[in-house]
Amino acid sequence: MNEMVTIPREEYDRLVEAAEDLADIAAYHRVKADLAAGREEMIPSEFADRIIDGESPLRVYREYRGLTQTALAAAAKVNRVQIADIEARRKSGSIETVRKLADALRVTIDDLV
Repeated sequence: MNEMVTIPREEYDRLVEAAEDLADIAAYHRVKADLAAGREEMIPSEFADRIIDGESPLRVYREYRGLTQTALAAAAKVNRVQIADIEARRKSGSIETVRKLADALRVTIDDLV
């Protein structure tokens, strides 16, 4: 099965672009289905911008969920001071602590680190 096909570069470029467009369309439909099924959520741009600008993701997600540090500490079963330290970037928190916080906020660990 050593067959070869030669096509003009212009046609090759058109086919590559069409394949990329098809991949984008498929990704769009996957995300749309995940949103409809509740497996994904949209975060308002003002919250996303805060994370992009370097603010603590823990603080941003906590405030997005409408929680105080005390309420999050109770929900995650961690010490409130740990949350304050992580938000202030004085400490990073253990994997276990970050996992508990992520679970309580309904996000992934990657979203918080």
